[in-house]
Amino acid sequence: MSTGPALDPEILDFYTDRYREERRLHATAHGRLELLRTRELLSRFLPAAPARAVDVGGATGVHAAWLADAGYDVDLVDPVPSHVARAAEISGVRAQVGDARELPFKDSSVDAVLVLGPLYHLTERSDRLLALREAARVARSGGTVVAAAISRYAGLLELAAVGEVSDETEPSLRRAVATGLHDPRSGFTTAYFHRPDELAGELEEAGLGAVAVYGVEGPSAPALDNLPLDEAEPLLGSAIRAARLLEQDPALIAASPHFLAFGRVG
Repeated sequence: MSTGPALDPEILDFYTDRYREERRLHATAHGRLELLRTRELLSRFLPAAPARAVDVGGATGVHAAWLADAGYDVDLVDPVPSHVARAAEISGVRAQVGDARELPFKDSSVDAVLVLGPLYHLTERSDRLLALREAARVARSGGTVVAAAISRYAGLLELAAVGEVSDETEPSLRRAVATGLHDPRSGFTTAYFHRPDELAGELEEAGLGAVAVYGVEGPSAPALDNLPLDEAEPLLGSAIRAARLLEQDPALIAASPHFLAFGRVG
C-alpha cells in the first residue's frame, strides 16, 4: 500500500523543535478548554474500557496517557520520532513511528481509532481520505473512528480577538476562508482548515456511517486567549457549558476552533 507523499519537512521541524502540544493544552486557558471538551466528547462516544484504542498522530501522548489511565488498551502512532520516544515512556501505551495513511495494524483489529491531528496537515483531500479509510480499515465492525479538524474560521477569529486583522493579515485570512489552506506565516504550519459539513462528507466518503460533527471549544475560546490562566480559570465552567449548548448548532458550530467528528464502522 502506498503511503502517499512524505510528511512535509516543515511540519516535522515544527513539532520537533518549535512546538509542545502538551504545554499548550495545559498552560493556556484556551488549551485547557480544548482538552476538557475533547475528553468530555470522547468519554461520551468511545466504547467502554478496556477497549483497544489507537491514537493516530498522538504526539507525546496527552490523550493516550489519559486513555491508558482510564483502562483502555492503547497504541500510539506518530510520524515524529521525538514524540514517539516520549510517548513510549507512558505506562500502558505502546508507541511507534508511523503514518496515518498506512497504519501498522491488521484489518478489524481495534475498537476505536482517534485521528486527532493528522487531518490538519494533510492538505490534499485524497490524503485525508486515505487516512480516514485506514482508520476505518483497522477498526472492527461497530467500532468508532474519531477525527479532529480545525475550523475554517479559526485563524480569523483568533487574530480578531487580539486586534491583528489588518491590511497585512487580511489577504491571507481571506485565502484561508476561501480555500481552507492556512498560511504558515500567520503562525502554526502549512495546514488545512475544514468546514463542518466538509469534515462530515470526508468521513462518509471514507465509508463511515452515523457521522456526527461536534464543535469542541464553542465561541468563548478567543476571549480566553486574551487572559492569563489565573484570570481565565473561573470562566472555564461557563465556557464549557456554552460549548456544550452549541456543539451541534449549525449556525455556530464553526465558531469552535476545533471540531470532532465521530463515525461508525459497518
